[in-house]
Amino acid sequence: MHNLGTVFRFEVARTLKKKSFWIVSLLFPIGIGAIAGVIYFSNKATSDASKDTAKQQFSFEIFDESHEVAPEIVKAFKGKEVVSVEQGVSDVEGGKVDAFFHYPKDISKDHVKVYGKDVGLFDNSRYESVAKLLLSQSVAATVSTNVSTVLSDKVNVDSTTYKDGKTYDGFQEMIVPAVFLVLFYIMIATFGNQMLNATTEEKENRVIEMILTTIETRALIVGKIFSLIVLGFIQMLIVLTPVVVGYIFLHDKLSLPSFDLSHLVFNWPRIGIGFLLFAVSFIMFTGLLVAIGAAAPTAKEAGSFFGVVMILIFGPLYAVTLFVSSPDSGIVQFLSYFPFTAPIPLLLRNAVGNLEYWQAGISLVILVVTAAIVMALGIRAFRYGALEYSRRLTLKEILGRK
Repeated sequence: MHNLGTVFRFEVARTLKKKSFWIVSLLFPIGIGAIAGVIYFSNKATSDASKDTAKQQFSFEIFDESHEVAPEIVKAFKGKEVVSVEQGVSDVEGGKVDAFFHYPKDISKDHVKVYGKDVGLFDNSRYESVAKLLLSQSVAATVSTNVSTVLSDKVNVDSTTYKDGKTYDGFQEMIVPAVFLVLFYIMIATFGNQMLNATTEEKENRVIEMILTTIETRALIVGKIFSLIVLGFIQMLIVLTPVVVGYIFLHDKLSLPSFDLSHLVFNWPRIGIGFLLFAVSFIMFTGLLVAIGAAAPTAKEAGSFFGVVMILIFGPLYAVTLFVSSPDSGIVQFLSYFPFTAPIPLLLRNAVGNLEYWQAGISLVILVVTAAIVMALGIRAFRYGALEYSRRLTLKEILGRK
């Protein structure tokens, strides 16, 4: 194992020199930036168009059978009433006015009819907006402010919940542990293929014979696994740094939602459990993908198993509501303790707070043991499959050879 450091440094340096690593790493923040730019310019264009529309004045007439529209409101908007629907429609058709609004007797059942001169697809919406505004302002003037607030669904509510006699904010307490779930998802999704191909490159290049004359198999595989873990964290920093910086400096311009970090609740036991689950799960799946790559003769052969691994990891997301609402159900317990499906359920349950400490302890033991077994299988697979260029090793061969 004295060459472990050499393998580790070589793998990290070699990967960081590859253009593909930086392209893949920067592709996500660049994509986020492009989407943010489109949103910004779209919002700006829409806002400018809305302001221009608001400044435009148009003539209109109304015929109100509901008697809900106040005449003084109509006058304030420089409109006028007509004696019949036919007259209003005729005036619009003849170009005497720009719009005509017909309010039916029973607004709860019948539609308000709007007739207007075409001024463009976007600007035509101004007629409907004014028709609704006349009605809403007229009705609001007849009721109290409290009633108006209730009807407009603008009632503000402050909720305080208690747990074990102390104030408890489940959402704020969930945010920090949930970060580990997001990190695990992104790192596996963006870095999984590189993990799979970590041991196939030397085999395809036919240089593995020379490498194994100087480096012991275990040192080579363990060094590759730990280098992949470090590279995964480096890639995550590359991905997240531009996103965080962009959010800080472009928050207002892009109309992004605000997060008040001062109210975050740090439940350190849950944060610690989340970190351990994330770290062990990532090591386990790194070892699994490396083992698959070691048993396959080429990257193409190894890639056929990648979809299966992704299904095992992310398949439990289809039962996400079950993990929150029914954590004691049989399917949730199975998915939480079966090592290859456990990471997502465990990280999610830890985030929402329904993962007991003893359950987390048992799960961590299972994941650690599985990670050790997977890494051992990866070493054996590489030892016996390093010179297999034409076929894939079977599990029976890996376990059966001495």
